[in-house]
Amino acid sequence: MTGTVLAAARPVRGPAHDEDSGAWTAGFTVTITEDEPVFAGHYPDFPIFPGVCVMECVRRAAESAAPPVTGGLRLAAVESTRFLSAVHPGDELTVDITWSPRGEHWRCAAKVATGRGPAASVRLRYRQEGTPC
Repeated sequence: MTGTVLAAARPVRGPAHDEDSGAWTAGFTVTITEDEPVFAGHYPDFPIFPGVCVMECVRRAAESAAPPVTGGLRLAAVESTRFLSAVHPGDELTVDITWSPRGEHWRCAAKVATGRGPAASVRLRYRQEGTPC
């Protein structure tokens, strides 16, 4: 994401741990400002925040609320991404994440929304450092 400004994800909830399921949840907001450099080329007369930038907001939020795992977690794969509506300058994203253990890996599922409704759903797979992909 070289050259982007991308505001930091601000925590609004969590992280909280569910002892029964082993899941961790947290919530964040990210304000998409009009001065994001990506808007100059995406698209000049109708600015839309690129999907890859939405995914980067999710990754940053997820990693700031990762479960406490010995050795840390490293992104191994993007399992799925679905873009549901456009994100525009001035939008505030809400990012709700849920970390779930999956054998030797962890899944981070995220729901992203703007004031107009759902914007994206993202699932990332992380591996514990020192374990095979």
